Amino acid sequence: MSKEMSEGAREFRDARDLLLRHREDQETAHREFSWPRPEHFNWALDHFDEVARTRPDRTALWMVHEDGTEVHHTYRQMSERSNQVANWLLGQGVHPGDRIMVALGDQVELWETTLAAIKMGAVISPTSPSLSEVDLEDRLIRGDISHVICSPADAARFENVDGHWTRICVGYMEGWLEYPDSEHAALDFTPPRPTSPDDPLLLYFTSGTAAHPKLVSHTHASYPIGHLSTMYWLGARPGDVHMNVTAPGWAKHAYSSVFAPWNAEATVLVLARERFDPEALMDTMERCGVATLCAPPTVWRDISRADPEAWPVALREAVAAGEPLDPAVVESIQRAWGITIRDGFGQTETTLLIGNGPGQPVLSGSMGRPMPGYDIVLIDPVTDEPSDLGEICVDLSDEPVGTMRGYVDDPELTREATRMGLYRTGDIASRDSSGHITYIGRIEDVFTASDYRISPFELESVLIEHEYVEDAAVVPSPDPLRLAVVKAYVRPAEGVALDAESARAIMRHARDRLPPHKRVRRLEFAELPMTASGKIRRVELRRIEAERGTATEGARRPREFWEEDLPGPDE
Repeated sequence: MSKEMSEGAREFRDARDLLLRHREDQETAHREFSWPRPEHFNWALDHFDEVARTRPDRTALWMVHEDGTEVHHTYRQMSERSNQVANWLLGQGVHPGDRIMVALGDQVELWETTLAAIKMGAVISPTSPSLSEVDLEDRLIRGDISHVICSPADAARFENVDGHWTRICVGYMEGWLEYPDSEHAALDFTPPRPTSPDDPLLLYFTSGTAAHPKLVSHTHASYPIGHLSTMYWLGARPGDVHMNVTAPGWAKHAYSSVFAPWNAEATVLVLARERFDPEALMDTMERCGVATLCAPPTVWRDISRADPEAWPVALREAVAAGEPLDPAVVESIQRAWGITIRDGFGQTETTLLIGNGPGQPVLSGSMGRPMPGYDIVLIDPVTDEPSDLGEICVDLSDEPVGTMRGYVDDPELTREATRMGLYRTGDIASRDSSGHITYIGRIEDVFTASDYRISPFELESVLIEHEYVEDAAVVPSPDPLRLAVVKAYVRPAEGVALDAESARAIMRHARDRLPPHKRVRRLEFAELPMTASGKIRRVELRRIEAERGTATEGARRPREFWEEDLPGPDE
């Protein structure tokens, strides 16, 4: 292992340290930060291995398993182990530039393989093991995958998937190369060739909430270096214990379980369980001294319902991303633990773009302000002119490092997403006079009812406050008089009767908290269509409503109720 820091590592470290110095001054950090642009850079060799040299005994990965066992993996151990894996993969015919599908869950081999692939210049396509065989085959074909790494439990899922690709099993499986053999490889690693910051590193499939999943390409710069913005938002510091509740295989896992915390030289704590349990999570947070926690709103909602005051956790920072945060959940956690969950916004195509930085005053409902390294503009989707309410766009004029290389094999889609020198996120937001940005919804999800623009998120946030509602999705429903009215699809909480009384209670709750033009006029109890990453596919619900045509009196779907069906004693 080299004892001299590379020039690329020095540039990276200087930029990182600036953000750490201004960790609670977002305005100064945004003004003074500039992206490092090293001529040569390999994050695993130049940064991670440098931490392993200077802080060899610091825990890099702390695995807590469901059976109660736990293992600490130090930076030095992870550095040497990834060297072995890289050497072994080269010996199995994996070459720089080859595409590797990594379909692993929360297990140490996932992090070892990630570091090894970076070191050897291979391209990683992280994949959720829970995907169907159809989805796996689609990713193998469209991703032009050369090698697959998975666990013995998931190997059978690939049996009927055709293709000429190397089979590597993290365990023992007949007909597959056996990953444990890598333990006999050399501890020292020399890369077969230098990696350029512009070389491809990651291929991610988007979650596909509104369309067929897109294949996004990131480089050795755009995610490793780009996630300096995410590190800043997390508020992670060297030596912190950081926890992220996100399933492997999706971009958010790389955000907050790999690059951002390890950029900060923190410890990544992983609670490896088959099913999420908020009480087990809080037990682990309290016992392991978690300083920073990142989780999606659904997890924060589960925590808020599980009596968090009973767990005296010592969190310093709490953040949420993936979907907008419910104000009621923020208030619940503030009462229990005295900390404010800070919202943030990013995409598979980018790193963290917008957020409430640590130490900043949080405006209720707002995602925050642009992260260091990004200039954000809102563009009217119709006129393409700047506006205080419009599509969230990234100004590309200064070539921010943390944006994607493009959509693989779809140059037309890439050109459309980056026209006029802007990366267009497809999300709508508003900006106030202080620069705070508030999320409204996906362009395709925002709709007009009775001549008013409706944001599904705002209404859904009110609906899920009711005890009968586990989750909700709001879409337009055709109406002969108003053209469209607000309809809520509701996944009920356990034990709730799917009857008119329950529907009346939920609709009255929403009516009492929303202005008249936003009232929920139709409600249907149903299971909600979800992506593999756990996001609601409103596009399917909009299609159901569109196919019914202009609804006429008496036309009801099963378990659907209209407000005119439900007059109450006070109406």
